[in-house]
Amino acid sequence: MATTAEYNLGDFTYPRGWFMIGLSSDATQTPLAVRFFGEDLVLYRGASGKPHLVGAYCPHMGTHLAKNTTSYVVKDGEHVQGDSIRCPYHGWRFGPDGQCDDIPYSPKAPPKRACISTKKLVERAGCLWFWYDEEGGEPDYELPEFEGYGEPAWVNWNVRCLGELDSHPQEVVDNICDKGHLEPVHGSLNMELFENEFEGHVARQILSAGHKTLAADGGEPMTNDTWYTGPGILQSKMIGEFPSLMLIAHTPIEDGKVKVWYGLSVKVQNTEPTEEDRALAAGYEEAGVVAFAQDFEIWANKRPCLNPMMVEGDGPFDKVRIWYRQFFNPRARAGDFQKRVNGRYVVRGTNTHPWDNAA
Repeated sequence: MATTAEYNLGDFTYPRGWFMIGLSSDATQTPLAVRFFGEDLVLYRGASGKPHLVGAYCPHMGTHLAKNTTSYVVKDGEHVQGDSIRCPYHGWRFGPDGQCDDIPYSPKAPPKRACISTKKLVERAGCLWFWYDEEGGEPDYELPEFEGYGEPAWVNWNVRCLGELDSHPQEVVDNICDKGHLEPVHGSLNMELFENEFEGHVARQILSAGHKTLAADGGEPMTNDTWYTGPGILQSKMIGEFPSLMLIAHTPIEDGKVKVWYGLSVKVQNTEPTEEDRALAAGYEEAGVVAFAQDFEIWANKRPCLNPMMVEGDGPFDKVRIWYRQFFNPRARAGDFQKRVNGRYVVRGTNTHPWDNAA
């Protein structure tokens, strides 16, 4: 694997943005040890129903706040109290603001420096989303609303974790412009159109093409509108008899290692989806997982691509990599990278934009 520095992305090790760190079901009153952005963290849900993501280690003596099953703090059900969490070693309690508010054996008030870090966490569309910024700033763009989730006639996605990948996220993000892999890897045929568009923190791909198995012979091509909102959240609208919205989220664990999730929501013909509708949506989602696994296998077995050997017919890998750099540098510089790529790029070699044989 290669590091952020080897890709020459910028000043920071990890990108700024909204990232998925788990499913809603992962946050319970049993604290869960997780690791993202090179940091050990603890995820739990308080009595209020609100999920919390905090630093993993008690400042008293360095105890991991989640990794314990034998302490009486845990056995007596005192591990999570209200929206606070207790250390299983000496029982120090930390509120949702991260400040220690109780040391059960000491008559003195807890020291001001007795605190753990807290993270900005939002629960939406059945998932948990975390804002990460090495500068410590508030979000500079909104978390997506995720169209269709919870709305009539939609079967909500069943997001699943596909595991960890020893790959820098740069390799994953490159796919947004990779026209050349669509036929040999995914089975696209008779491509009508392939375009990319960059606008601020959003990178978009428009694809219209047939498919070896998913599109009827001689029928209408499949049209996909796919876009990144920031560096870690990809959605794709697929137009057809049953419109669908795909989610692929990837989040850095370490520099050069990511965790990946996949989900697919499907719009059906009944306002209140039936069991048949849910079975149909599950089939669509399974087919999507299989298609995404084709990319996953490539990423898992390739060496780092620090400098793509671009040829005529490739998508704009150079533009994607400039766009991506805005998230690895101070946000004051984001506009500089955006100005260099904002706009629409049409890749030739399609039915709509064929090669100019006279050139």
